[in-house]
Amino acid sequence: MAARLSAAALAPLRPISSSVCAARQLSQSLLQSQQTRGVAQTYLKKVAEGEERWKARAERIQNGEQRHVWDILDERGYIKDVAGNTDRIKEVMRIKRIGAYVGIDPTADSLHVGHMLPLMPLFWLWFHGYPAVTLIGGSTARIGDPTGRLQSREHITNSDISKNITKIHYQLSKLWHNVVQMRIKYGYEDDWAAKRSLLNNNMWLQGLTLYDFIKRLARDTRIGPMLSRDTAKRKLTDGDGMSLGEFMYPLLQGWDFWHMYNKIGVQMQIGGSDQYGNIVSGIESLKTIRETEEAPYARMESGWQHDPIGFTVPLLTDSAGVKFGKSAGNAIWLDEFKTSAFELYGYFMRRTDDEVEKLLKLFTFLPMPKIQSIMEEHNADPAKRIAQHNLAFEFVSLIHGSQKALEEAQQHSFRFGGELPSIVKEPAASSGIINANTAPRSDIKLPRSVMKLSPAKLLFATGLAPSAAEGQRLVKMQGAYVAAQPGQKRGLVPGNLNWTPMKMWYPEETSKFLLDDRMLILRKGKHNVRIVELVDDEEWKASGEFYPGEPYTGEVRRRKQEIIAQAAEDGKTLTMTQVNKMLKKKGRQEGLRVANNPDIELPTKTEVRERVRLTHMHKKEERRTRGDEHEW
Repeated sequence: MAARLSAAALAPLRPISSSVCAARQLSQSLLQSQQTRGVAQTYLKKVAEGEERWKARAERIQNGEQRHVWDILDERGYIKDVAGNTDRIKEVMRIKRIGAYVGIDPTADSLHVGHMLPLMPLFWLWFHGYPAVTLIGGSTARIGDPTGRLQSREHITNSDISKNITKIHYQLSKLWHNVVQMRIKYGYEDDWAAKRSLLNNNMWLQGLTLYDFIKRLARDTRIGPMLSRDTAKRKLTDGDGMSLGEFMYPLLQGWDFWHMYNKIGVQMQIGGSDQYGNIVSGIESLKTIRETEEAPYARMESGWQHDPIGFTVPLLTDSAGVKFGKSAGNAIWLDEFKTSAFELYGYFMRRTDDEVEKLLKLFTFLPMPKIQSIMEEHNADPAKRIAQHNLAFEFVSLIHGSQKALEEAQQHSFRFGGELPSIVKEPAASSGIINANTAPRSDIKLPRSVMKLSPAKLLFATGLAPSAAEGQRLVKMQGAYVAAQPGQKRGLVPGNLNWTPMKMWYPEETSKFLLDDRMLILRKGKHNVRIVELVDDEEWKASGEFYPGEPYTGEVRRRKQEIIAQAAEDGKTLTMTQVNKMLKKKGRQEGLRVANNPDIELPTKTEVRERVRLTHMHKKEERRTRGDEHEW
């Protein structure tokens, strides 16, 4: 009876327990729903606040209380040819937070000074609250822009395009890092809605089918206007002819414009002085796709408020008529390992007095009153070259960081007076903390035999790890990456830049990540990248270089060479067996000395073993003695 009562008493508890679990699950789902709604509400609130800020800004501009950014760009000399009606462009920019972009084809492994001219107005737009996109032409670079050329560009190999994309990607990342510091330095507001993006057009062009391209754009594009453009006419009549790929290049650039307009609201393109034709073609292509959209739900808004727009920057030459950014026919690179920060500073120091004011407006974020003040001080004593020093300091700060610029200014003996310029303090390279401005050289050469190393030793060999043990820790913690398609099953698709964590795979598996069987791209952290070009072992040996952990270059080899050299002085010739025996004997005889403390000598292994043996004997004797005393 008691058992039955217990069972009966417990029976009602079962549904109650079930209901409690259900209630708990319901409360958890409600909590998750509330959290999701909370995130959505927070985002919507930010969007609404951004719209309100923009409306207030538009009113201030209309009332003359705030300058229009277009007027700022025009005053500083950034605007040359405009694709669209200037008044309408200004009105669109006043009422809408439109996005803008600058495209760069990675046909070389570094940006140069000339690339900065179209990028500067993009940064100014971002300072004033407009979304900004820097676009790497990972796909279009494989075709080659024919603009201004009579000879077709040479084809770029898969490994070279991957190398160029990687280096330019990290140069632009570094540039954006310093632009953010400049925004803070000059007191511009941090606007949440002013997004900045670094994109690669291979993200969408690699999946574009010929059928979609023809259906959406090519079938409604007339060939006549395309043939009438100067680029096509000159290439066909005076050059080596035009390939179908070169002929379609403006259409692909137009597809980029449409894709970014449709996805992220990019409505403005900024280009170099020779890009006006491509910008116009891009605008026409975007309108063609918009107006021929068959699905009603997918049609984009039309009207002048939604039309794509663009402008070009002027062609800049120095006082001698040489294209700006060139020195003795060579480009002034933004890669510190191709053009040092000292050389870059010196290039701007050599600008003439006639051009320095214009360059201060174009290549710095100095306010116009400050530029006028600098020029007045400069004109009072031109020999001091104060304007050139300010120009060089600001530009090097933008490219390599203000700390580096200050170092170069001091090397060039620029006297700042009692007050140093405002700089952003960053960890020194010696601290081990790698940021955009202290990242080491990315492109290196190694012998092909490194492909036989384990992933941990490979990281050590490339300098991404201070030791093989640390390399193994990095791999285990997934702190090291190889440029490859996600999933580690195949190497990098040319034109892309994707990363996948390294694993403790067999050494022979590393070869599947090679590009053109000669290049491997690795990364640790955010900025520490190695682009490894493999060379023949004979070529590596002839170079006299060695890499960390390379066999036959360490302490053992050095000691063997000393033994062989000493024997040769004594007129003896030793076999390797004899050398190894002498090395082993020498190691037993010599104690280990503490680095930087020659007076401190560590015991040899033999001495340590002898001390341990004697210690055991003493302890055994003590135990025996204590036992005898207890018995007595």
